[in-house]
Amino acid sequence: MLLLILLIRFLLWRRKSIPVALYAEALRNENKGDYQAAVENYETALQAVTKARFASGKLKQKIAEKLKVLRTVIDYQKTFIINEPIPMPVK
Repeated sequence: MLLLILLIRFLLWRRKSIPVALYAEALRNENKGDYQAAVENYETALQAVTKARFASGKLKQKIAEKLKVLRTVIDYQKTFIINEPIPMPVK
């Protein structure tokens, strides 16, 4: 009985919190190049961190910094969209 209680307790402590899981998902999206999905996941994680009982200041700061950088990258990409292909020089 005691072993079962210790096992359940270990599994519950080992589980990631919701904001950390959302942050990890956003990192995966960012690494895949899906910046829009990453921004959405970071915003959801930021909301979850602020709602958390024991809000982590470091995690909140990291998410805010990532959002700032990703929004800059998305804006940068939007300004350099080329509609016509660049012609290759003929030799």
